[in-house]
Amino acid sequence: MGSLRVSELRCKEVINIKDGARLGFVDDVEFEAVNGHIVALTVLGPARFLGLFGRCDDYYIRWCDIEKIGHDIILICMDVPDRVPRKKSGGFFSSWFK
Repeated sequence: MGSLRVSELRCKEVINIKDGARLGFVDDVEFEAVNGHIVALTVLGPARFLGLFGRCDDYYIRWCDIEKIGHDIILICMDVPDRVPRKKSGGFFSSWFK
């Protein structure tokens, strides 16, 4: 593959070919200081409740996990940790009426 700018990477969507999940767009790139090679990409985690409560953990994608970089997507092959389902409470008033 020829040269690629970081700004071009940020416009590409990352898709995991193991489960077909769309992880999002590249947010940051980690370089090796000695020779300038790309070590990893960072994709922002999904937003929580309309983005009002921050985001889930970001995805850290090592360069060796990237299968193919196309014109508009980046295909990766890695195990993404499952999200732990939150414990459901009985609702806002459940603690008042026990």
